[in-house]
Amino acid sequence: MQHRKLGTQGLETSAMGLGCMGMSDFYGDRSDQGESVATIHRALELGVNFLDTADAYGPHTNEQLVGRAIKGKRDQYVIATKFGIVRDANDPLKRGINGRPEYVRASVEGSLKRLGIDTIDLYYQHRVDINTPIEDTVGTMADLVREGKVKYIGLSEAGPETLRRANAVHPISALQTEYSLWSREPEDEIIPACRTLGIGFVPYSPLGRGFLTGAFKSIEDLRSDDFRRSSPRFQGENFAKNLELVRHIERLAAEKGCTPSQLALAWVLAQGNDMVPIPGTKRRQYLEENIDAINVTLTRADLERIDEIAPKGAAVGDRYAAESMKVLGR
Repeated sequence: MQHRKLGTQGLETSAMGLGCMGMSDFYGDRSDQGESVATIHRALELGVNFLDTADAYGPHTNEQLVGRAIKGKRDQYVIATKFGIVRDANDPLKRGINGRPEYVRASVEGSLKRLGIDTIDLYYQHRVDINTPIEDTVGTMADLVREGKVKYIGLSEAGPETLRRANAVHPISALQTEYSLWSREPEDEIIPACRTLGIGFVPYSPLGRGFLTGAFKSIEDLRSDDFRRSSPRFQGENFAKNLELVRHIERLAAEKGCTPSQLALAWVLAQGNDMVPIPGTKRRQYLEENIDAINVTLTRADLERIDEIAPKGAAVGDRYAAESMKVLGR
């Protein structure tokens, strides 16, 4: 397994991480916790040491799961978690954003306890709170670094100006934002801003929420409680049009002797050594398939062909429902 640096403060992780969200939330069946724990253990055996979770996943249950999985092996993992999305106890679909200093402090204590650790390696603000100056939020996060509760800090789905303001308060090691062959918007301003500021980039959903794997032929392939059923890109005509994009990826993958998932991940990895994608899975089988993307080499000609079949804006439909789109890129 290769390693990559995120930011300029010393954070180093495996070149690919493991997104743990789906083990506890959003994608339906969460019954096999044993397989989820086994997947986290298998990741380490294969050299993947970077785990991504958040207090909002569950809420809270994903951090508890990760905490159980890393017990006795904590020093071998790089643990990233997040705060800032507030889930409603009575309505799981309702949520708020909170970046107030007192909330940051309460959140870090909760995450440390659930994870069973003394220090969080990478602590993100999950979404930017427009009602709290970013300087106040990041200033509190910087205090947590000085107190030893956090090693490095990051932001998620923040805009370029927010990144600059935040980085002026304390060095930001990583920005986490959705990025894949069907979500290339960060190439316009976000990625250039990160590179100018020396901030690492962590693409989440690098497989387009599983769509780029080719596993879905219709909306009925998703469980009734899968949140992707409400995603515009999985709706009606959008689904059919996006499926055409996947068919092109499948053909190119077949020529390369790899799976569509591996091609999509290899493309993200090829975008720069400052990128560490975190594909999510709760099964060892798919974990192993994803990790093999490290061994897929894309030539300049391959990358040019991919640009032709999956240019910016190729996917049809927004990546979130309207209300969720409003809190992105702040």
